[in-house]
Amino acid sequence: MTDLILKDKVAVITGGSRGLGLALAQTYARAGAHVVIASRTSKTVNNVVEALRQSGYQAAGLACDVADMEQVETLAQIAFRSFGRLDIWVNNAGLSAPYGPTAHIPNSDFLNVINTNIVGTYNGSIAAMRYFIRQHSGKLINLLGRGDTGAIALQNAYSSSKVWIRNFTKALAKEYKDSGVDVFGFNPGLVKTDMLSNVHAVEGYEKKMNPLRYVAMLWGNDADVPAQKALWLASPASDGRNGLMTTVLTKRLMFSRLIGLPFRRLSKRSTELLELNVTAVKPAIGD
Repeated sequence: MTDLILKDKVAVITGGSRGLGLALAQTYARAGAHVVIASRTSKTVNNVVEALRQSGYQAAGLACDVADMEQVETLAQIAFRSFGRLDIWVNNAGLSAPYGPTAHIPNSDFLNVINTNIVGTYNGSIAAMRYFIRQHSGKLINLLGRGDTGAIALQNAYSSSKVWIRNFTKALAKEYKDSGVDVFGFNPGLVKTDMLSNVHAVEGYEKKMNPLRYVAMLWGNDADVPAQKALWLASPASDGRNGLMTTVLTKRLMFSRLIGLPFRRLSKRSTELLELNVTAVKPAIGD
């Protein structure tokens, strides 16, 4: 097949058992890659690996807490032992804290975001780069997200973590610009997954999330859309573009979706609002 642009490449995808991570694993596998997925739960990982194998793809996996460097290093070793090389690493694992003001969010929820998004990205990047630098090749893709270019009130944990990831990724790209390794930042935009539709909010802030239903209708994408962009990043087409920061939801796309809404309604194309499930969380402090 002529579309096997990742033929025999080995790709590690953290958070690869559901949502965008699963779409990435499936897309990369269809493009010829051997995929290695990681998630927190062994049963979930095993089920996805088995499904990929039954579809004729080469796959392996490991239950892994990305905040634990030893476990992440074991993930890299599993990839190398299973397939003899390591070519692509996607730091996709991510969490969001409850929606609300920072001091009202339970400490454990805030720190879980830091440990997964920041520490997890650091651990995955270092584990991957140590392989990539030795072989003078490889592609590291770190996931950006809402707030990666500026502060977002009531989403401080998530948005601040993405600012950190952007700066960390840009610095890493500069440090290793002559190594043969390409380091990328990738913002998938609004992705219609459980992470978007099943959310938590501090008590009293639940209704403030209602606009998300409209925003997702306008600018949300199924996971296959950003997965195709991430496939391009992992492919030879992005060779030598080290340091690239790219996004699916560009200003042009946002504008075209907005002005095209009346035509979508006239043509009876989908304009359904996001089905949003909000779970209330007790605030860490009283008003």
